[in-house]
Amino acid sequence: MRVKRNYKDSIFRMLYLDEKELLSLYNAVNGTDYTDVENLEINTLQNAIYMNMKNDVSFLFDFQVNLYEQQSTVNPNMPLRDLIYVSKLIQNMVRDCDLYGSALVKIPAPRFVVFYNGSEKQPERKVYRLSDSFSKKQDEPELEVIVTVLNINAGNNAEILGKCKTLREYMQYTDRVRCYALNMPIEEAVECAITECINEGILAEFLKKNRAEAMEVSIFEYNEELHLANLRREGYEEGLEQGITQGITQGKSLSILELLDELGDVSEELKVRILEQTQDDVLSKWHKLAARAESIQEFEKFIKEQYGDKPLIKYKL
Repeated sequence: MRVKRNYKDSIFRMLYLDEKELLSLYNAVNGTDYTDVENLEINTLQNAIYMNMKNDVSFLFDFQVNLYEQQSTVNPNMPLRDLIYVSKLIQNMVRDCDLYGSALVKIPAPRFVVFYNGSEKQPERKVYRLSDSFSKKQDEPELEVIVTVLNINAGNNAEILGKCKTLREYMQYTDRVRCYALNMPIEEAVECAITECINEGILAEFLKKNRAEAMEVSIFEYNEELHLANLRREGYEEGLEQGITQGITQGKSLSILELLDELGDVSEELKVRILEQTQDDVLSKWHKLAARAESIQEFEKFIKEQYGDKPLIKYKL
């Protein structure tokens, strides 16, 4: 099987542009044993890109539109991404239908599956729901998208991997690339993984016929995965630092209020004034003053003299 590389291609997508292999994957996921690929229609959007979002492969089969994607990162936004993507697919399907007529327009039932093989530990199977992202929770959401995430790393979903040889060997290949990349440049790691897999009969036919393309795509995929991991780590560290800073600030504000509570009732305006203050040096001064003050009025008079009056804005305590 020789394939032509497109922008944003992945090894996973290259493998499953082959209808026979795609049907094998479908059977493994659904516990079926279909053999006729004539009824399988790949309908992935052109260049696998829609609104800067890619989908590895989408196809029509057994009255379903199936969206399959491989990911090496955890992404709880998949239901929203798939909603946008499948809306475009269905729009193309019903382009010539009369949506204002009295006859019911039939559409294939959507099914969304993500095959996860990242390095972050994840459960064997998990489900994301679009309703989880709703700002207002609903007992019975009127719009729902359910995405099933299958962990295909070693030791997970053995039944599915056992039934689909290509998926199992894809997992083995990507695992070797990652292992080699720990000790050598990614270009050498991919070259070693490809050579070793061909010698051991792992994706051998595919890698022999598409060696150059597989090299290019694998290097791109690994670098993209590494880049995303770095972005997530930087974001986490920045968020952690901000969270620690905010926590310290909030702690000082609450400590001031606790000291003032011992002197009497603290007005809403004064609570707002203290809780809105974010300058650490100012809060430190206020804390010392609250500890020495003999009355709330003494404390309040001081901060008004030193920092001026401030309009009261609504603050939910």
